[in-house]
Amino acid sequence: MDLMNTASASAPAPAPVDEPNWLTDEEQRVWRSYIEAATLLEDHLDRQLQRDAGMPHVYYGLLVRLAESPRRRLRMTELAMHAKITRSRLSHAVARLEKNGWVRREDCPSDKRGQFAVLTDKGLQVLKQSAPGHVAAVRQAVFDRLTPEQQKSLGEIMRIVAEGLQPSEAGADLPWLR
Repeated sequence: MDLMNTASASAPAPAPVDEPNWLTDEEQRVWRSYIEAATLLEDHLDRQLQRDAGMPHVYYGLLVRLAESPRRRLRMTELAMHAKITRSRLSHAVARLEKNGWVRREDCPSDKRGQFAVLTDKGLQVLKQSAPGHVAAVRQAVFDRLTPEQQKSLGEIMRIVAEGLQPSEAGADLPWLR
């Protein structure tokens, strides 16, 4: 059905709709390659960590962030920001990590509503045991396939994309603010 021809002859013509700025064939090829690679890479790393350490990739990333933090602790909101996940997803993940004895929560003395996630000694040991296999998987999947120049370009490109997706204005709709 042609909606444009159903309007009465006396009604004003609708304002022209701006045509989307469609991707070129080359842009479409690049975009689809990116989506395919990102999906396959995340699945590859997730399967490796599930097999070798009994945890998904996102949990490994949380343990790494905590291990790199002073006193192996971060505010939950800060950990969500680093992981680029919602506070709800972080809370669920930390509950699972607590159940394994790898993380514990501590109340924040300066903010009654705030909590810290703290990497336990057991969690640090699991991280140390799983890191070599994870690094090997990352190296095999990404870095061994790229020249040093391609690695540098990939890093620069991903930084530009990430910076563009993290607006600085207050009230931005970012995962860790939800």
